[in-house]
Amino acid sequence: MNITYEKCGDYLIPNLIPNPEPEGELRKFGLMRKAYLKNHRRGIYSGLLLSGELKKHLLMIQEQAEERFELLVEQMAEREEVIEQLKEQDQMLWVRSMNNIRARAEAIVKEEIIYCL
Repeated sequence: MNITYEKCGDYLIPNLIPNPEPEGELRKFGLMRKAYLKNHRRGIYSGLLLSGELKKHLLMIQEQAEERFELLVEQMAEREEVIEQLKEQDQMLWVRSMNNIRARAEAIVKEEIIYCL
């Protein structure tokens, strides 16, 4: 093990350099997962944070959740016939239907991925 030290007055302090965090921005689902772990699963949150794996874990969960969300929205819209033709005919009905679909898809993603261990 190669450890370097920095002299600070009469003391030698080790130069601790953490591993670089993965690139990527946390968005809605990643932040939701972080809040869930921090508030309800403190042990797991602390372990991931101390090992430097927290952001990697959050980005992975975020990617899975976004993919699942998009797939669910697409499938529900197709099954309920919320298509472009409806958007042209009755825009407000289309908006209501899509908002309903997105809310249900988000609830499913939260249950299956975000709040699951």
